[in-house]
Amino acid sequence: MSEFIGSIDQGTTSTRFMVFDHGGNEIVRHQLEHEQILPRAGWVEHNPTEIWERTRSVITTAMNKADLGAGDLAAVGITNQRETTVVWNRRTGRTYCNAIVWQDTRTDKIANALHRDGRAEVVRQRSGLPPATYFAGGKLKWILDNVEGVRADAEKGEAIFGTIDTWLLWNLTGGTDGGVHATDATNASRTMLMDLETWDWDDELLSFFDVPRKMLPFILPSSNPEFYGTTRADGPFGGEVPLTGVLGDQQAATVGQVCFKPGEAKNTYGTGNFLLLNTGNEIVRSEHGLLTTICYQFGEHKPVYALEGSIAVTGSAVQWLRDQLGIISGAAQSEALAGQVSDNGGVYFVPAFSGLFAPYWRSDARGAIVGLSRYSTNAHIARATLESICFQTRDVVDAMQADSGVTLDVLRADGGVTANELCMQMQADVLGVPVYRPVVAETTALGAAYAAGLAVGFWRSTDELVENWQEDKRWQPTWDSDRRESEHARWKKAVSRTLDWVDVDG
Repeated sequence: MSEFIGSIDQGTTSTRFMVFDHGGNEIVRHQLEHEQILPRAGWVEHNPTEIWERTRSVITTAMNKADLGAGDLAAVGITNQRETTVVWNRRTGRTYCNAIVWQDTRTDKIANALHRDGRAEVVRQRSGLPPATYFAGGKLKWILDNVEGVRADAEKGEAIFGTIDTWLLWNLTGGTDGGVHATDATNASRTMLMDLETWDWDDELLSFFDVPRKMLPFILPSSNPEFYGTTRADGPFGGEVPLTGVLGDQQAATVGQVCFKPGEAKNTYGTGNFLLLNTGNEIVRSEHGLLTTICYQFGEHKPVYALEGSIAVTGSAVQWLRDQLGIISGAAQSEALAGQVSDNGGVYFVPAFSGLFAPYWRSDARGAIVGLSRYSTNAHIARATLESICFQTRDVVDAMQADSGVTLDVLRADGGVTANELCMQMQADVLGVPVYRPVVAETTALGAAYAAGLAVGFWRSTDELVENWQEDKRWQPTWDSDRRESEHARWKKAVSRTLDWVDVDG
């Protein structure tokens, strides 16, 4: 049997390819960034062709670096930035426009129209999602309504839709020459177009967004023993490899963190933050601003569901300090700068660059730094930026406990920001519970590898995966409850200052 599993991790700012062994240990990786295209305020785009080219490159480079061939891989999994929307022509393979990224807010009028005419509750009950700019259905409607030729080609069955997983899968399996047009249940559940109970596209929801059903990919299990397809011999792997696992990035991280029991939760710290709580086979509908979503579906088993708190801007706020303000030269420097002061000096930063996601869902909000005085320095702003990551997570944890009745005993953390030890200590202080970081911090890629490997028997069961999990470091809370609550109260006051800034109907 082949010794390794490959994983394509296509994220918001970069694409990486990683290879893992049976113990879940990293063998090799290669990673490349892609351009962030910002045509106007609130618009965020990616070039899908560039992403496909970066994907090919990272696979080829990593395989060569480790001297691996297609025969060394038992299977490959894909994980992806969710909700980012691509439309292309199945005959030519050409995209009609740039991909509209999950952070993009141009569809606010589409979402608000659903709220005004009463259809929002149907969307929420059927799909588990509130109408918001975040999700793919509104982005697809915008492309159909605004990009010349797309609707006519969609009606003819030539223009097809997918999130990034579908775009990569289609290209890896042949593109215009027989490429597979499919997605998995986790990505489909992020569109506002899928019924959570039937695990299929819903005709009434499609009518709300005026989306032709023939545009949509087949929905398959996240771990698929019957394969999504195989890579082409002339592709980046240089041979045929089964593609057997697909998971949206946050669900992949949940699998990578082996949160297989109801009540287990993880938080991924990346461009944004995403806290998922496994609710088992039960659909728990949120009353406190969270999302109900599919956590994973393995083979013929029923889907496992999750409550999710999605936060738009966390790690990207640190990038903003680097790229827009220029007060740090790299993300790692934020820890040293913030560490120059013992507290935030009364400064709070709410990075609502694209509005506020969970638990507020306010597209009218915009970023604000409040509490500034002559005493304030760039170190206070850096510290407030790290604290904003932690306070937003606290807001989501409070909502999750209110919805589920589950009190968090420990938080499993992963993603790039977990390398910032000051931020992780702040997170333990703000939550009042220990924070654990696993040995393999890139749990998103690992989760996709696990899904692919389970499908082909590389791992026999999830019990084997649980045995692979190892703790790298934990942070214990040091704040007393009075400080914890008073700091959070001032954060909530800062959040209130960001609301009603943008006229979303203007």
